[in-house]
Amino acid sequence: MRAISLLGATGSIGMQTLDVIRAHPDAFRLVAFSAGRNIEQARHIIEQFSPKVVCVAQKEDAHMLQSEYIGRVRIVSGEDGLVEVATVQEADIVVNAVVGSVGLVPTLQAIEAKKTIALANKETLVTAGHLVMKHAADYGVAILPVDSEHSAIFQCLQGEQQKNIECIILTASGGSFRDRTREQLQYVTVEEALKHPNWSMGAKITIDSATMMNKGLEVIEAHWLFQLPYEQIDVLLHKESIIHSMVQFHDGSVMAQLGTPDMRVPIQYALTYPDRFPLHIERLNLAQVATLHFQKVDMDRFRCLQFAYEAGKIGGTMPTVLNAANEEAVSAFLAGQISFLAIEQCIEKAMERHVPIAHPDLETIRAVDFETRQYVKSLHM
Repeated sequence: MRAISLLGATGSIGMQTLDVIRAHPDAFRLVAFSAGRNIEQARHIIEQFSPKVVCVAQKEDAHMLQSEYIGRVRIVSGEDGLVEVATVQEADIVVNAVVGSVGLVPTLQAIEAKKTIALANKETLVTAGHLVMKHAADYGVAILPVDSEHSAIFQCLQGEQQKNIECIILTASGGSFRDRTREQLQYVTVEEALKHPNWSMGAKITIDSATMMNKGLEVIEAHWLFQLPYEQIDVLLHKESIIHSMVQFHDGSVMAQLGTPDMRVPIQYALTYPDRFPLHIERLNLAQVATLHFQKVDMDRFRCLQFAYEAGKIGGTMPTVLNAANEEAVSAFLAGQISFLAIEQCIEKAMERHVPIAHPDLETIRAVDFETRQYVKSLHM
């Protein structure tokens, strides 16, 4: 029985993590979770799983829930509450499925509490990969990838040696607008951008997929997870999302992990590693798929991916700026305040004005994150 603490239980990854826990009641139990502002869903989860600790975003909601569950559940709120959920004594594994840089501090604290980290929150490594990976090494904590691409690479590398890797290849669906030119993107709507062709994901990640920033963040994440220079990390367009990623070795061999587009597979693998449990999902039928398509990425078409490579290679605080600017720009787009193409314009402006700081500590990262957000907000006020 593995005890799980789940950050971001009401989001897309969080809900699918709960599906995995439900599928194996003898193997997993949910001991704590965070729910943000989705109070009604939090109630459903509490009733089904009877956790020890629950975190919500607002103090008022925490007081209301606490009055409903006196003596049954401890209700906490805010960043301190997230940290409490991430470090709850009973937990063996912390699944970080929140969206945004809010996942950074709870992850660092969970590492210090010697919890295994199942990481679905890209922004934690993008914003402070050098701190997180050093922390994990210092405390002897495993960080297991949940993103389908990084899980695929992780699976391909089982039993292999780091020195034999020539490159890793992240596959990308291309998102909602993969077949449109830049001219056709001028007036796309939020509703159009949220229609991902292959995956069911939250709003922010779906928009990131449409801009290809999602893949850019994954490139930076892969750099830290697999300790590879950016020159050894490639991206390939693959619209079917059947091959989730590949590893090419220096003898010319290429290993790929394939499967239907279902996030429960990488989620469950992170929770059961190094074992595998049965999972009742649609099986991959290659005869039915028949053909797989691949295409080189046009960096001029997908400028956000180029920004991510540039930020990663510069290092220091530049990835923090990239991430913070993107989060604010996507939020503005979803709110109807800016156009789709203005997302990348906001990011470019924020990066151009920033003077990167090498080897930043947590306080510096948080200060740069805040300042960048304020700047991007000022662009569309």
